[in-house]
Amino acid sequence: MPFIRAESPVAGGPTESGLGDTTQSFFFSPKAPTAGGWIWAVGPVGFYPTASNSALGRKKWGLGPSVLLLSQANGWTYGALANHIWSVAGNDDRPDLSETFLQPFVSYTSPSATGISLNTESIYDWKSDQWTVPINLGVSQLVKFGAQPVSFQLIARKYVEKPAGGPDWGLSFTVTLLSPK
Repeated sequence: MPFIRAESPVAGGPTESGLGDTTQSFFFSPKAPTAGGWIWAVGPVGFYPTASNSALGRKKWGLGPSVLLLSQANGWTYGALANHIWSVAGNDDRPDLSETFLQPFVSYTSPSATGISLNTESIYDWKSDQWTVPINLGVSQLVKFGAQPVSFQLIARKYVEKPAGGPDWGLSFTVTLLSPK
């Protein structure tokens, strides 16, 4: 669940902070990579109105298809994730969702479990005919607390295309608890 701190696009305007809406993909995939070592997966994506503040969320439920294609070799991971979400329920006073998400990515993980990644999390909003395109550069580190592996990641984001009043840049910090077999 994302935590958002959104500064007002106008001087002296309010800054809003809190939880944002949640997007969750579920995937079905073959047990082993297919020909050429490619891993693929398909499944549904859901959009849930979990925002703690109406300024930080859409107040809509959404659903659509999701697909993932990736390959891994010698510490490198590369591929793409894509989905499309249509609104299926929610507040009728809010605009409906019809958004395509495209995320091509490449990353390298060193033998010491330090990673560096480059991707874009591009969204095309079909209702407003508008692209949002951030370029993300991230660094991560896998550590263990006892037997529990945990990944810490810091991402710097530069927006190369955005709606009017959209952000110029952003930062995100993620902590992921891992549960390998």
